[in-house]
Amino acid sequence: MENRLILIRRKKLGAILYDSRRVSCRSLEECARILEISPEQYSQFERGEASPTLPQVELLSLYLNIPVDVFWDNKPISAERQAEVPQNIHTVLKLRNRIIAASLRLARQEKGISTSQLAEKTGIEEELLFSYENGNREIPLPELETLAEVLDVPISQFLDEKGPIAKRRIQRQWVEQFEKLPEEMQQFIVQPVNRPYLELAMRLSALDANKLRLIAESLLEITY
Repeated sequence: MENRLILIRRKKLGAILYDSRRVSCRSLEECARILEISPEQYSQFERGEASPTLPQVELLSLYLNIPVDVFWDNKPISAERQAEVPQNIHTVLKLRNRIIAASLRLARQEKGISTSQLAEKTGIEEELLFSYENGNREIPLPELETLAEVLDVPISQFLDEKGPIAKRRIQRQWVEQFEKLPEEMQQFIVQPVNRPYLELAMRLSALDANKLRLIAESLLEITY
């Protein structure tokens, strides 16, 4: 019998996929084309009858321009300017699935859990787990969420750390951090005339403690 939690996550993910597509004003056919699957297959994703993998979700977040963690966290969905989607989609997905498979196997081994124990804890058949870890079968996101939860690792551990998907996620984090700064600091940063001060601060931050101490002592000698 299939894990009830996975079924619930599958339905929830389907609803989020549908809402994300509508907010971004994209058709079902457009999203299916980005993933190089049929519209019927994508429709199954939105109905919760099947689920995309994490690499597929990463591509969708890039195409729909929404935070990737929207697909598993309870965050509001908002679309922004469309980002550029990689051209070699098939290669990107294949490589990402291989990396996730290896990361999953490593996470299990580090926890000292056997595949049979993991199968028992998640309700996923051991033979299927072998296929997931060997990269012979793609891991649907709800299953990956369940595996990550049992292994006590964050789902973010499996996210892409390189390439345009990671770059877009990091840029979004920078924007969020900027928005948390005091208003007067934001105004200072965006003024072109203040750029030399920012560049100086960057250079100073790269110096070790001894060099910074020498600079501070030199400034004191000048001012006193």
